[in-house]
Amino acid sequence: MESKELAMQIAKLLDSKKATRVKVLKVRDLTVLADYFVIASGTSSTHVKSLAEEVEFQFKEKGVAPIRTEGFNTQNWFILDYANVIVHVFSPDARDYYDLDHLWADGEDVPLDFIEE
Repeated sequence: MESKELAMQIAKLLDSKKATRVKVLKVRDLTVLADYFVIASGTSSTHVKSLAEEVEFQFKEKGVAPIRTEGFNTQNWFILDYANVIVHVFSPDARDYYDLDHLWADGEDVPLDFIEE
């Protein structure tokens, strides 16, 4: 699966599970870490954890497993590393604190036409 397609499918899944502030950033030209970041927030620590678990579960079912995961002990910031796509699922406070949106502001926002503003 192409990295953009994977990022978009993950963002769509997160949106369908009521994640807030879902964003896809193209960072390919800024870093060797990944081609895309998917950034989303949950409404509570339970919601954040369930969002991360749902992404991992749904994509394992499709044969796409993360090469690494982080945060399952903290429940404030979960990271799912799919090599060319890195998924960040935050609690609202953690998202504001770490402010990846600002840190990676030079990344290109990918339009998400399935999200209603």
